[in-house]
Amino acid sequence: QVQLVESGGGSVQPGGSLRLSCAASGSIVSINRMGWYRQAPGKQRELVAIISSEDTTNYADSVKGRFTISRDNAKNTVYLQMNSLKPEDTAIYYCSGLITSTTGTLFRLRDYWGQGTQVTISS
Repeated sequence: QVQLVESGGGSVQPGGSLRLSCAASGSIVSINRMGWYRQAPGKQRELVAIISSEDTTNYADSVKGRFTISRDNAKNTVYLQMNSLKPEDTAIYYCSGLITSTTGTLFRLRDYWGQGTQVTISS
C-alpha cells in the first residue's frame, strides 16, 4: 500500500507565497514522475506542474515563472513552491505519483493520489 500526503496549504493574500509538500510512503520500490494538479470550484482538475525521475519539469502556462516543482528522492517527497500567487490560483491542490510498489512477491505500477490541500488566495 502506498500513501501520498500533502501539506502546506493555506490562505494568503495576492502576491504571497506558499510551499506545498507531498510525501509518499509505503511499500515503494521506485517513483517515476510526480506532479501537482489543482481543481477549482466548478472546474475540471488541471495539471499544474510535473517532474520526471530525471528532474525534467513541465508547467502549465498559467504558472510558468511563478511556481517551481522539485523533488527529494531520498525523502520520496515532491514540493511546489508557489510565488506571486493570484486569486485564480485558489483551488484544491493534489499530488500525484507514478509509483512501483510491491507486496513482497508482486510488483505494481500505477498512479497514486493524495487527498488534496486547500489553497486560498484572497485579500
